[in-house]
Amino acid sequence: MEYREILRPPLQTLAFIYFLLGSIVIAIWAALPAPATQISFILSLLLLLLIARSLSSKIILANDVLYVGKAAIETKFIAEVILLDKKEMALERTVRIDPAAHLSLKFWEPKGVKIILQDERDPTPYWLVTTKRGEELKSAILQRS
Repeated sequence: MEYREILRPPLQTLAFIYFLLGSIVIAIWAALPAPATQISFILSLLLLLLIARSLSSKIILANDVLYVGKAAIETKFIAEVILLDKKEMALERTVRIDPAAHLSLKFWEPKGVKIILQDERDPTPYWLVTTKRGEELKSAILQRS
């Protein structure tokens, strides 16, 4: 079973960024001629698309390898997958955090999974990953490992 999930920023986050960029465009409109305003508007839209893309992250499980963003690990090194609800995730990413852990967190998604590793060569004890579909991810990983 292959698993694929893309976490995109919510519309309200992108709207907030858009309005911040829009205020810069208005300041340019007030100070400079129309062509500068048009150019700044186009650049702000392109910047918004770039920001939206950079805020997105992918979780992919394929060929017995789990990819979270740019990080990857073979499923044979995964010992356990723990589902975290909103309250547990808040505790894990604050007071219970291990500085050696790999974090892939998105502020707009409150739930996630804790992936415990069992690799003697790797000092990383676990991965803390934000996901909307924790049950599916857990079952896909357990089928592979």
